[in-house]
Amino acid sequence: MSAIRRLGIGLAAVGRPAYINVGRTEELPRDRGVEQLRDATWRVLDAAYTAGIRWVDTARSYGRAEEFLSEWLAARTPDGLTVSSKWGYTYVGEWKTDAPVHEVKDHGLDRYRAQYAETRALLGDHLSVYQVHSLTEESPLFHDAGLQAALAEAAAGGVRVGFSTSGPRQAETIRRAMGLEVSGRRLFDTVQSTWNLLESSAEPALEEAHQAGLHVLLKEVLANGRLAVRPPNALRAMAAEERVGADALALAAALSRPWADTVLIGAVSPGQLQANLAATRVSLDERQLDLLAGLRIAPERYWRERSELPWT
Repeated sequence: MSAIRRLGIGLAAVGRPAYINVGRTEELPRDRGVEQLRDATWRVLDAAYTAGIRWVDTARSYGRAEEFLSEWLAARTPDGLTVSSKWGYTYVGEWKTDAPVHEVKDHGLDRYRAQYAETRALLGDHLSVYQVHSLTEESPLFHDAGLQAALAEAAAGGVRVGFSTSGPRQAETIRRAMGLEVSGRRLFDTVQSTWNLLESSAEPALEEAHQAGLHVLLKEVLANGRLAVRPPNALRAMAAEERVGADALALAAALSRPWADTVLIGAVSPGQLQANLAATRVSLDERQLDLLAGLRIAPERYWRERSELPWT
C-alpha cells in the first residue's frame, strides 16, 4: 500500500474552538465561531481527499466535528472513504476557549447507547469503525458484560468495533482488551494508540495487535504538535538534512513501522497538511531510526507533560 493510503486525517483539533495542540491557533481563523470552524474542517477534508487520504477519524467529544463531517459527506459524496468515530467522552465546553471543563468521560452502557445513536444519526452508513475513547485498565468496560454485548451487537451489524488508548500503561490496556471475547469471538477489530518519537512504549503491544489481525492506528504522532513546533535538536538537524520539516520526519518515522496500518494526521489547515505530507517522500535508514529512537522519554514524564498543555 502506498504511504499516502496509510495516512488518515483526524478532526480532534479542528472541530471545536479549544484544544491542546501546539501550533494550532496560528493556522485557524481568528474568530473560531461555528461557521468558521466548519469552513476550516471542510478545507482540510477537501485537501486530504484530493491528496489521496481515505481515512477520517473523529469522535463525539470533538465539538461539532461529526456534524461538520456529516455535512461534508453529503455535499461531496466521496468514494472509498473509511470513517471512524469514538464514544465515551462528551463535549461540555459550550464553544468557549476558556471553559473550565471541555469534556467528560463515561464508559457506561447508557452513555454508549446514547452516543452510538447520536453518531449514527449524523454519519449513518458512512460509519465504518466505532471505538471506545481512551480505554484504560480502570474502565468499567472490562467488567460490564452488558456493554460488551452491546458492542458485539454493533459488530454483528457491520460496524468494526475498536478502542483507543492513552496514558503510561497503554501496552497493558491493549493486551487486556485484545483478550476480550463475546460468544467466542474477539470483541475488538481495531486499536488506536498514541505513538511518537517521545512516547513509543506501546510499540511491542501494537505490533502484537497487528500480528493478531487488528487494524492499528497511530494517533498524536507529532506529540500534540510539540515535535513540529518545538522539535528536539536531533530531530531538527535530521529534518534539515532531509530538507523537510520536523513534522514530516516524525511522521515518516511512524510510517516506517510496518505494523502501523493507519497513521493519523491532525492538521487544521491545508498548509499544515501539505507540510505533513512531505513524510511520504522520506525513507529513513537504520542509522537514522536508531538516532531517533534516542529521543524517547519515560512514559510517566510524557503523559505528565501532556496533561499540562493548555486548552487554547
